[in-house]
Amino acid sequence: MAGSASVLTDDSWLSYVDQKLYKVESVLALISGLAVFSLMLLAVVSVTGRNFFGQPLPGYVDWIEQAMPLIAFMGIAFTQRDGGHIRMDMVVGVLKGRTLFTLELLTTLVMLVFMLLMVWGTWAHFQRSFDFASPLWSRDSSMDIGLPIWPAKLLAPVAFCVLCARLVVQIIGYGKAIVSGTLEPVAVPLPIDVATQAALEASTVSGHDE
Repeated sequence: MAGSASVLTDDSWLSYVDQKLYKVESVLALISGLAVFSLMLLAVVSVTGRNFFGQPLPGYVDWIEQAMPLIAFMGIAFTQRDGGHIRMDMVVGVLKGRTLFTLELLTTLVMLVFMLLMVWGTWAHFQRSFDFASPLWSRDSSMDIGLPIWPAKLLAPVAFCVLCARLVVQIIGYGKAIVSGTLEPVAVPLPIDVATQAALEASTVSGHDE
């Protein structure tokens, strides 16, 4: 299941890099959220046009295709930083100290290798679509209104590169924790217990009520 975690900070260079990267990830996650909101508005416009004017929004499906990478990929590094991706909490929750950080280091290394391959593959996919000599710099386009496809294809390697940077930061964080033996490393998601999670959620709700 998706874990709940906290990320500690201090005045070290690693924490500085972590926080700067987190700002970039937050902007990408915001863009992803705005893309979801935009699709909702497009759906309202399209349905309204179909029901009242007999004409849905032209290229509605094409715009959905363009927005899908924004929704699917832009927030993955942000979620990785906060430890929100699917993980085996029942296993991770019983591990402590160097054992936990060694397991996290190994799984993060595997993820980094996989994501580097994804960057290579998605960049090649983008290059097959992009061409300066073609109209709108695109060798292919959407089916309905002819939107160029390469901007959507470019989003995947960009988002994956940010995720790779996040994974490198976390690998360094776990490595430093293993060497130093600290139980509270910075720049990595640390699991929190159920009671702490409930307290954080309660404080968030009470803050919104104010």
